[in-house]
Amino acid sequence: MYKNFFEKLRILDGGMGQELHARGLISKGTLWSTTAILDEKYHNIVVDTHMAYINAGAEVIITNNFSSRRIRMEQNKVNHLFEFANKKACQLAIEAKKNSNKEILIAGSIPAQFDTYKEDTREEKVIYNSFNDQINCIKEYVDLFYLDVISSGREIKIASEILEKLQKPILIGLHLTKNGKLPSGETISEVINRYKNKRWVGVLASCVSMEIAEKSIFEFKKQDLPYGYKVNLWGNEEPSPVREINTAKYDEDAVNLNTIMGKRNVTKDEFKILGKKFIDNGATILGGCCETNPDHIKILSSLK
Repeated sequence: MYKNFFEKLRILDGGMGQELHARGLISKGTLWSTTAILDEKYHNIVVDTHMAYINAGAEVIITNNFSSRRIRMEQNKVNHLFEFANKKACQLAIEAKKNSNKEILIAGSIPAQFDTYKEDTREEKVIYNSFNDQINCIKEYVDLFYLDVISSGREIKIASEILEKLQKPILIGLHLTKNGKLPSGETISEVINRYKNKRWVGVLASCVSMEIAEKSIFEFKKQDLPYGYKVNLWGNEEPSPVREINTAKYDEDAVNLNTIMGKRNVTKDEFKILGKKFIDNGATILGGCCETNPDHIKILSSLK
């Protein structure tokens, strides 16, 4: 991947976890989409879902290891499979790429290491070790890293310091709340100005509602970085921390989060209008997150 890759309009994939559930996945405990990695019977679904996004126009697909962070593996009594889960997620993405015969890129998902949509306030050494473990599992397989739905500048700093040494590009995914700030209370500008390093190739509003994404345009435009979004289609404009609502035990079938978060119906025109507005304001990175599917990515790819 060349450094200026995202200076031209690029289409990312959409949500994996919810799309896997729509295709038949039944997840366990809080493992969510990692269930599809640990249970071989779902491997074809993972590959097919990656393929569906590629065929819809995605030029970058993201590995399906968002829930394979150390704390989730420990909660679900499968910590001994931590390395396997992260590597297998990459291998399935590579398989999809090969099957597609297309020159797409694979981004390694490096999610927030404690909860989703909530700042990680644990000791820095604990966070560092957790990021480092997951990064080391996938570093040989991916073209770039995607810091996936991160809620504080401190977490961005810790992960970026590890990743910078690996000589691979870093795409930054900032989660934002209704007030336009990260859950930590920091602004987009504060995080970028304080923590940006030479490996950063772009920044996104990550797993945010369409409304929050639209409100973020002005501040992203001020930054000297390619920017864009991966929007979700949860029913709530601002989702609750996942740890607080997904309480299934490790050996139980998990309740689909959309029964709690809700799911919104967005017309093709509404989804297209948001993409067009971002492009008109200079954005070059568009994709989807939870509850988006290949049809949404096809809409975005039609804007190229």
